[in-house]
Amino acid sequence: MDATKAILDTVDRFRQRRTAPLVLELDLTEGLTEGPPSDPLSAVLAMRRTRLADVLEGLRRARRDPRVKGLVVKLGGRPMGLAMVQELRTAVVQLRAAGKLTVAYAETFGEFGAGTVPYYLASAFEKIYLQPSGDVGLTGISMEQRFVKNALAKIGVDYQIGQRHEYKTAANMFTQDHMTEAHRESAARIAESVIEQIVSGISEGRGLPPERVRELIDQGPFIGSEALSAGLVDRLAYRDEVYDEVRDEGDVLLFVSRYAKGALARKLPHPGERVVALIHGNGMIRLGRSGRSPLGGGGAMGSDTICAAFRAARRDDNVKAVVFRVDSPGGSYVASDAIWREVVLTRKAGKPVIISMGDLAASGGYFVSMAADVIVAQPGTLTGSIGVFGGKPAVGELLSRIGVTSESVDVGANSGMFSPSRAYSEPQWERVNAWLDRIYDDFVGKVAQGRGIDRDRAHELARGRVWTGADAFGGGLVDELGGLEDALALARSRVNLPKDAPVRSYPRMHPLERLRPPDSSDDKAAALSQIRLEAWGPLSRLATDLGLPPQGPLILPGWWTIR
Repeated sequence: MDATKAILDTVDRFRQRRTAPLVLELDLTEGLTEGPPSDPLSAVLAMRRTRLADVLEGLRRARRDPRVKGLVVKLGGRPMGLAMVQELRTAVVQLRAAGKLTVAYAETFGEFGAGTVPYYLASAFEKIYLQPSGDVGLTGISMEQRFVKNALAKIGVDYQIGQRHEYKTAANMFTQDHMTEAHRESAARIAESVIEQIVSGISEGRGLPPERVRELIDQGPFIGSEALSAGLVDRLAYRDEVYDEVRDEGDVLLFVSRYAKGALARKLPHPGERVVALIHGNGMIRLGRSGRSPLGGGGAMGSDTICAAFRAARRDDNVKAVVFRVDSPGGSYVASDAIWREVVLTRKAGKPVIISMGDLAASGGYFVSMAADVIVAQPGTLTGSIGVFGGKPAVGELLSRIGVTSESVDVGANSGMFSPSRAYSEPQWERVNAWLDRIYDDFVGKVAQGRGIDRDRAHELARGRVWTGADAFGGGLVDELGGLEDALALARSRVNLPKDAPVRSYPRMHPLERLRPPDSSDDKAAALSQIRLEAWGPLSRLATDLGLPPQGPLILPGWWTIR
């Protein structure tokens, strides 16, 4: 009898869970990941982090689901990029418009630190709750650049770097001891564009005049009671008090990612169904496969992996359009050019390519994007940086100071050209500059071709300058402002697919596929990357950590810390 009662109680609880009202939860303290992991190590590191695409899909479905009452999001912890924040803000605003309650809760918006961007995200919610001991670090935007030229000179290191052109400031930290005029001009415009977006969003979300928001930014940071009085938060409350107010008896709590995956699991597959391919390109662009080194340095977008994904999508007759999600600061020119070619070929095959830019799609990240049919970016995306730099550190004096001597046997006048133990000779420096000129000319020419503008206009927009998505849209480097969901909707509409047409990620690879030898070079490139130990010398490892490979030209934007 007791066993029967236990079974009946379990069935009753299961039935209630399937029919009870839902309150969705999202914990952003660990941030979000952009795309699927590209290698086993990335998979382990991302185990506790939710994918952005799952959150967007879950919130999209929740708008139409009568069971969903509302959304509670915990903010704080790991910083998120501005474009990703704007992507989430749009999804939250649409959920509010569907009549769902949206609540943001934070223990603090910056504990004795900056919290402008997290609060900007919170302002999209209907209600904002703050722990009584918390603060609101609404202080504006600070862009800080450090210069190490003089420090390197003291230890005997001289960086020889050429750049195209004056706004290509990524190497300035090594070659300058202050901001150049072009550097400061570019940084000032980025900061002003970002603060304009933040002020506009907070003003709309909190119902405050923009002038008042500017005043509050200049008055920040705020302790909890001050934030409440200023109308920046709705209530000071602990987590249990927030949930007591939001959740009624019988409501079921469910994480957004679980909700999204549950809905997908209930949808039966249809062989031969027309789909949109989604290709993720995240991290520094390099030759070879996507992945990361266990020694550090972050993820990478490998040209072999991305090119194979495009080829697979082209060969699949069920794929009617491609969305290429790009979140990259750039990297190898040659690798970027290989990916650019696959975008061109995919368009020639009659399959539209739509770019969806993430937080950063600059320099090489713009190179791989510029040939697409349509480029979609968030206002806060950093893009452009159409230019190139290259060179090397000369460490001969440093080695001499610490008692290291170098000898070499050279066959060929320039065989030792890339050795860091010696400086470039004048003829070698001329070759470096000829190299950079050729790359810049190719970059600008392809921008003009892809964007349908003349070369002079392309050069005016280039010169290495970084633009926000909003300014890039105004200049014609970006076609539309929006996020991943907008790009997918645009891709569907371009080929007359239903609004709910499925999305298929590429490269498609079953986990067991990595256990068998590949049948061809395409299969080999598309396979999941394996963990590889990469042996670097100390100086080369340092250069890699700073974003510079041991040698070769790079197309990268400037380094900035945005708070």
